Amino acid sequence: MTIQSLAPITGLERSSRLQMRLAAAKRAFTTRNVDLALAHRLVRSGVRPKPGDLILARVTAIGQHRRIENVHGRRGTLYVGDEIVVAYGNRYAPDQFEAYVPEDLGPCHLVAGGGVAALSTCRHARVKAPTAIEVIGALAGGDGAMLNLADFARPAPRNAAARPPLVIAVVGSSMNAGKTTTVAGLVHGLGKAGFRVGAAKLTGTGSGGDLWSMRDAGAALALDFTDAGHASTFGTGPEELARVTKTLLAHLAGDQADIAIVEIADGLLQEETARLVEMGHEHGWFDGVLFAAADAMGAAFGSTWLAQRGIAPLAISGLVSASPLAAREAEGATGVGVVTLAELRDPVASARIALSRPARRAAA
Repeated sequence: MTIQSLAPITGLERSSRLQMRLAAAKRAFTTRNVDLALAHRLVRSGVRPKPGDLILARVTAIGQHRRIENVHGRRGTLYVGDEIVVAYGNRYAPDQFEAYVPEDLGPCHLVAGGGVAALSTCRHARVKAPTAIEVIGALAGGDGAMLNLADFARPAPRNAAARPPLVIAVVGSSMNAGKTTTVAGLVHGLGKAGFRVGAAKLTGTGSGGDLWSMRDAGAALALDFTDAGHASTFGTGPEELARVTKTLLAHLAGDQADIAIVEIADGLLQEETARLVEMGHEHGWFDGVLFAAADAMGAAFGSTWLAQRGIAPLAISGLVSASPLAAREAEGATGVGVVTLAELRDPVASARIALSRPARRAAA
């Protein structure tokens, strides 16, 4: 019997096989701007990953994240053995995980359902162990360089210094204080008032929930930090935070937004949040701040923290506004009015908030 030798696989054939594999994989939200056609090979060892690097991974154990959000916002169920396309990124989430990009391409975790891979170092007591993944390989281009989300970021607009006439920043006391709901309410109310409203999430961990909320509320254009090339902004330096902020504001200005509503993730005690609020005030990126608090004590601390930096919030919102008693406590402790979700959604009330004294200079 004659044994026919097999011809070696060419680079083109290897690339074609990879493309079919990537097409069959579950692709995460964080990779929504990536052109996977540029992935020609897998790097399996010998490199140290960076935040934003793209990987093909296999699920080895189901933990906290049982679903993965795809590029269209659908959350698909994960199964052991599934191959997924995600990006490396650090994570800071007091309600879930603290996690960091690993030093090599060894096994790690899916630490966010939007598609963030990292090594978890600790977790909230009520959170399950993270979903475990093994890295099949990092995606690389034809030149062998690893593909990174930054390679697919929206290019800076021609007028990179442009910004909408009025920019309102929504910051909060913590995760789940009501920032995203506040943003959506204000976007909706101002849109009903006749303004063209743009929205952006400047920091956080890659997930479509906030973005879809902004779009559902009526934002003419909604963007987030993934459009600037980041899976997560935890660990990002001040220069890059400034670039992300100015780039997203310039895109909203290019879309002719009358007003931009921007969300800064987590709470004021988170390092990047505090730094961005301070830089935004110093450089005049924000014309007003709306503070979302979970309770009256958070509202009191946040108002004091802002006042120490010369920032007077336009109003207090968030979960505290759901309780009339808690709202009265917050108003008594801060001297700042508490606004409900119904008021944020109201065209007259929302315009009054956005155009109140601290923000009136820019609106004029």
